[in-house]
Amino acid sequence: MDNWYDVEPRKLLELVESGEIKEDQIIDVREPEEWHYYHLPGSTHIPMNTLPYALDRLPADKPLYIVCAHGVRSVAVCRYLAEIGGFGHGLYNVEGGMASIASLRGFDYD
Repeated sequence: MDNWYDVEPRKLLELVESGEIKEDQIIDVREPEEWHYYHLPGSTHIPMNTLPYALDRLPADKPLYIVCAHGVRSVAVCRYLAEIGGFGHGLYNVEGGMASIASLRGFDYD
């Protein structure tokens, strides 16, 4: 059984706008060129392949919302983080990734 959950992009944006979560709880695991193309201001950029070396940058005392381009890499990252443990406040995969978030904000993400 996985120790992480899915969250819809619309719900993520609602949580940010309401102040229930802060942007630094959003961990963007895309590559640098993807990040520069479009990202949520205030989110934390840690490319997936560097994550094992950057675990100290992840707050262990808050829920984390993992996002990639379309929701595939973020699932792998959620599984990895759940497996190593230490993130008991919650791990959430953002369904549809940054493409879905961008679409909700009126940005055409290709």
